[in-house]
Amino acid sequence: MDQFEAHGAHVFLDYTGYVPQQEDDGAWMLTLMEQAVEECKIRNVHSHVEQFDGSVSPPGFAAVVLLDESHVSAHCYSEKGWLALDCFTCGGSNPNELADIIHQRLMECMPMLSLKQRQHQERFLHEGE
Repeated sequence: MDQFEAHGAHVFLDYTGYVPQQEDDGAWMLTLMEQAVEECKIRNVHSHVEQFDGSVSPPGFAAVVLLDESHVSAHCYSEKGWLALDCFTCGGSNPNELADIIHQRLMECMPMLSLKQRQHQERFLHEGE
């Protein structure tokens, strides 16, 4: 089998037990993600959140911070307590550091939150040079 090098990585986290921290919890999550991006010294290109009230989509939110090295996003089904987070970076940034900061902040605010899985997947695979 050929050996490949990776130029990036994607970290996926799935939680249960998510409890909204305020009525507009998507904005709260977006701020948490933006702060983590800043702490990791990754350039935030654009941020956006959509709060879903249940009228068209299930209650919850989708939040994304577009990075010059990819993205960090969170998707939540509030009524079910489900939260999915993904951190994808390429180049010199470490998505595990970004995921660790967000995870720590979430656990500080929601001690009953339960991490069901965390996966690390290398991305931008290519032949070594």
